[in-house]
Amino acid sequence: MMKAVIFDLDGVLVFTDQYHYRAWKEMADKLGIYFDEEINNRLRGVSRRESLEIILERYEGEPLTEEQIQEYMTFKNNRYRELLTEMSPADVEQEVRACLVELRDKGYKLAIGSSSKNAKFILEKTDLTAAFDAVSDGTNISQSKPHPEVFLKAAQYLGVDPDVSAAIEDAKAGIDAAVSGGMYAIGIGDAADYAACDASIKSLVELPALLENLV
Repeated sequence: MMKAVIFDLDGVLVFTDQYHYRAWKEMADKLGIYFDEEINNRLRGVSRRESLEIILERYEGEPLTEEQIQEYMTFKNNRYRELLTEMSPADVEQEVRACLVELRDKGYKLAIGSSSKNAKFILEKTDLTAAFDAVSDGTNISQSKPHPEVFLKAAQYLGVDPDVSAAIEDAKAGIDAAVSGGMYAIGIGDAADYAACDASIKSLVELPALLENLV
């Protein structure tokens, strides 16, 4: 029986792709680098540094110094946080809130397992903070997904073992992280048809029944 449910944030509970895209696009434009939504999709679930490295694959200028790399990452994050101020509780679908309430009523411990360093800010803007017992995010890890650290720390914060924890993910890197961490990996969205998933769902409406049927 599962005792805990660990949710990735972006793409599962909320959708901030548009803000990431706009911020990275502005940064890429400053460097004269072509950037589109297809490239943006490659950045899902990976760290800010790794995302910048992917964007720089098309860079043709002088090699950037470490100081410049840090400056561009800071620019992107500051712009992203500015855009996130547009978020509100209305950005969370009612089925998401209903799922979280139902899981809590059934006795599951709930946590966030996100590589984003802005996870707590997003939870605050969307009025989701109180829904979770713990938050593991980019501020407390040294390795991003597909490394399992963020999920393992979430389980640790909840006081449960990984093998009684289910992780909900929309990215293949996240599913790989959950599997590597010994958790029950549930795919949703883009990860729903990923072969490494233990199960998949079309929406969070299906999640409580799925967990209840696990033995």
